[in-house]
Amino acid sequence: MKEDRTLTLDLTDRTAFVSGSTQGIGLAIVQRLAEAVDALVGDGVPRELLVAAPGDVTTEDGLAAALAEVGDVDILVNNLGVFGATPALEITDAEWQRYWEVNVLAAVRLIRATLPRMKEAGWGRVLNIASDSAIVTPAEMIHYGVSKTALLAVSRGFAKDAAGTGVTVNSVIAGPTYTEGVQDFVYQLVDTSLPWEEAEAEFMRLHRPQSLVQRLIRPEEIANMVVYLSFPLASATTGGALRVDGGYTDAILP
Repeated sequence: MKEDRTLTLDLTDRTAFVSGSTQGIGLAIVQRLAEAVDALVGDGVPRELLVAAPGDVTTEDGLAAALAEVGDVDILVNNLGVFGATPALEITDAEWQRYWEVNVLAAVRLIRATLPRMKEAGWGRVLNIASDSAIVTPAEMIHYGVSKTALLAVSRGFAKDAAGTGVTVNSVIAGPTYTEGVQDFVYQLVDTSLPWEEAEAEFMRLHRPQSLVQRLIRPEEIANMVVYLSFPLASATTGGALRVDGGYTDAILP
């Protein structure tokens, strides 16, 4: 039998849920997914393709309310996360717990709520937005790094749970990325009197010198990888940690 080598770029009738999508990487992911659908269905993305689903997904009630707005989910993107610079010995128990709840357990709850139907349907995508900090733990925010390391394990474990079902589960390792939140973070570490372009360059020179692109990544560059992994053509990519880190992580494999 002749092998089907059709380049399939079709998200028709697929529903994506992107947590933390009002700004930054999450917003870029929504926009890129909408653009991908637009390229398939014609000019102009119909308003009904974009649905706001407000709800605090770090709680059971909030998660249920958000999912009720969108119905069955085919593509889950766990993008919600918190970060910030705090000296290691000053991170309180409460702060450790907050990072665990938001960066890890919120993703686990969303996977637990959506993966069973994906498996039953025989198709689905789960994408967890991780960070280079999962591999290169930053001294200025080890609680964030630890939470993102855990997220890599969450991805690998649920990929095994979904084995053979047609559902893929992956992590996307985002490198230092330009967002409003990161701009505030950069100014925590460099001279606040510097214009932004100089502050960015100083931050990369002093705090992220391993970067091979020597600049902050743009959110749409992360989104491009997410869109690719959402397509049917990525059917053999699962259980992985795919890097969009500008070469920051000094390793051949994650």
